Amino acid sequence: MKESEIKKLYKNKLNELKKHNKNYFDKNSPTISDKDYDKIKLDVFDLEKKYTFLKSTYSPSISLGYPPSKNFVKSNHRVKMLSLSNAFNKDDLLNFEKRIYNYLNQKIELEYSVEPKIDGISASLTYKNGMLLIGTSRGDGVTGEVITENLKTINDIPHVIKDKDFPSDIDIRGEVFIKKSDFENLKSNFANPRNAASGSLRQKNSEQTKKIPLNFVAYTFGFFKNKNIKKQSEFLSCLKKWGFKVSEHNKVFKTINDLEIFHKKFEKYRFDLEYDVDGLVYKINSLELQNRLGFTANSPRWAIAHKFSADSAYSQITEINIQVGRTGALTPVARIKPVNIGGVIVSNATLHNEDEIIRKDIRVGDTVKIERAGDVIPHVILVDLKKRDRKSKKFIFPKNCPSCGSETIKELNKVTKKYDAVRRCINEGYDCEKIAIEKIKHFISKDAMNIDGLGKKVVENFWDLNLIRFPQDIYNFNYSKISKLEGWGELSVSNLKYSIDQSKKVSFDRFLYAIGIRHIGIENAKLIAEYTKSIKNFMGYVKKNKINEFLNIDGIGDTQIKSLNKFFNNKLNYSVFEKLSSILSISDIKLNKNGKLLNNTFMFTGKLSGMSRAEAKSLIEKNSGSVVSSINKKLKYLIIGEKPTNRKVEQARDLGINILSQKDWLDLLN
Repeated sequence: MKESEIKKLYKNKLNELKKHNKNYFDKNSPTISDKDYDKIKLDVFDLEKKYTFLKSTYSPSISLGYPPSKNFVKSNHRVKMLSLSNAFNKDDLLNFEKRIYNYLNQKIELEYSVEPKIDGISASLTYKNGMLLIGTSRGDGVTGEVITENLKTINDIPHVIKDKDFPSDIDIRGEVFIKKSDFENLKSNFANPRNAASGSLRQKNSEQTKKIPLNFVAYTFGFFKNKNIKKQSEFLSCLKKWGFKVSEHNKVFKTINDLEIFHKKFEKYRFDLEYDVDGLVYKINSLELQNRLGFTANSPRWAIAHKFSADSAYSQITEINIQVGRTGALTPVARIKPVNIGGVIVSNATLHNEDEIIRKDIRVGDTVKIERAGDVIPHVILVDLKKRDRKSKKFIFPKNCPSCGSETIKELNKVTKKYDAVRRCINEGYDCEKIAIEKIKHFISKDAMNIDGLGKKVVENFWDLNLIRFPQDIYNFNYSKISKLEGWGELSVSNLKYSIDQSKKVSFDRFLYAIGIRHIGIENAKLIAEYTKSIKNFMGYVKKNKINEFLNIDGIGDTQIKSLNKFFNNKLNYSVFEKLSSILSISDIKLNKNGKLLNNTFMFTGKLSGMSRAEAKSLIEKNSGSVVSSINKKLKYLIIGEKPTNRKVEQARDLGINILSQKDWLDLLN
């Protein structure tokens, strides 16, 4: 085939994809199945792989769907709609329960409310004085789309609730879904029931949504000034009393064994249900305990999703590539012949690290079993040795970075005295091309700067075109030049510029996380930001070489201090940080200034009774106080539990610091 004919075929395939993307993402009316759509994508991938001269920003390896809809107003959730952490086996459940005991610092009898995890679209309904005022989609968990009129077309959602016990102000949350039987009449227009529900809720005209047989099951609350309800199971009963539909499969159990038995039983007949489910959700039944346990940055501590069995399939490894992450970690990835696993076309599988390859003796050309469980990245379970080519050779892991050629090392863990399983490039700055690209991808990601339209593939494409080398380049894009690139039009460029401009206003903790310092995740970034209060104060610590003072922050240790020092001792890293600081509007951390412990600092020594250090710390911070991890003149109160460290108590006395028993401290809080 001539080059001109190949380019024509490639262009036709891309145009076909663009048409179907528009139908699905913009018009919400897909005209082909997922299988047929994936086939077109695979054709494009195969052409790009075979003919390296083919390249387009419309390629599915670069373009992510269709420009985001501006049909709906955005609204912030009063309480975040966080996702759940996942469990896949009994050990995961035992660890979940153990974490709860550790946080509470006591082994009390727990009770679990069990609910099916319906595979639908999450929605939140705000009622005030019994009236449905606003309905929103989950969105990114912080902000959702206002889809009130579309939600009002669902018969299961009451518009007015006259029950005298109904709260005056509450956000009811639940799942919108389509029954399997109803989907039979829609499957020519949608790929699966979940897509049908999603597409229907995003209709511009609610009269069109009204034609779709949507259902709603309520299962929890967001904002709620609760006074009387004590348990999740009790709340579910109230939902039913107030006129909402709840799952008929809700149960209450007391032990992990009971949960495991019910999960196995439920999994066997889940396909007989009238809707799709992908697991069970376990929640601590006591709402008081839920409130004590609170949330991590990404999920509630008091709930977990127990997913059903993983899907798997066999395929052949065609090559093994080494990817370099933003922290220099070298991760081997198996490129496999595309295979359908649980309705998803999989062409890559992680091999985790060098030790894993050696342990399983994984080689190019091997036929392997690939497993995909829930949202977990597909990975290789085993090698079918019977199908191995006798001439195959062991895979030799590179000792030098495939990107910059620097030496790679395995770090020694000073605690365990063992070497890390992960091999890393010693260059953690922007001097290594792959690390630089991954740092930029992290910077624009959802939990960081959250820049829509600048996805991972777009970053790679812009890098190849020399449009970006550092994060600050994002804020100096030549939009006129971008608009002339293939696949970029006036609308897509406008959307990109809008998203970038919106990202210029960011909180300090989010910026600190976005910059991509190793060992500084979302939680640690928040701890440091709350301690320093502002980027100006933070840079004061950096410039005066006083980062070690962050050891006073409960939760920050030597590992984080070492990583921060290493990052800011790198001149290029320091320069990037300063330039971004001058471009962005980084807001100070606004702490609760109405708490009883405002401007007071605390430190603990000894074992607390009935609560963990983590819970005690959370309690202090909720009341505007702060916790430090070393004794100095700035400390106001030392709280002593059972068997305190005598040295700390003596130091506190010498400095005139107030010493409180746990009871005295709790009395301060009433």
